[in-house]
Amino acid sequence: MIYSDTHGHDHGPGHPHAHSHGPASPHPAQQAPWSILRMTVVSRVGAALAVSAGMWVIVWLAMR
Repeated sequence: MIYSDTHGHDHGPGHPHAHSHGPASPHPAQQAPWSILRMTVVSRVGAALAVSAGMWVIVWLAMR
């Protein structure tokens, strides 16, 4: 995407200056593809147990 500023020249996507928008034209909100806050309690506990088990496997392998 190319943005133009008030000086009349275009900036490519690698331009170091951030562009800004006024309050009348902000970026539209985008839905997050995944959120832990939308998981059920059972799913959160299961995910926590899976992460914990994975970390214990790493510790066990490191100590072997």
